[in-house]
Amino acid sequence: MSGTTMVVVIVSVVFGVLYKMYNKHLEFKTKTIAHNHDVDGKNDELSKEVLALTERVQILEKIVTDEGYQVQKDINKL
Repeated sequence: MSGTTMVVVIVSVVFGVLYKMYNKHLEFKTKTIAHNHDVDGKNDELSKEVLALTERVQILEKIVTDEGYQVQKDINKL
């Protein structure tokens, strides 16, 4: 095998490996973007749920700290 042929083979193999690595990188990037999109949707759902629960807790705090609730509790103790 001559020197020129050897260089051509080596260059071809290197470019083939680099091409496969680049394709794997693109596949990984596509999967990552899809995963991030799914996570963003779940984050939005969780944020809405946290807001709803926060509102419920605020309402419950108002009920419990209301004087009428305390009087009703005292009556029930009797």
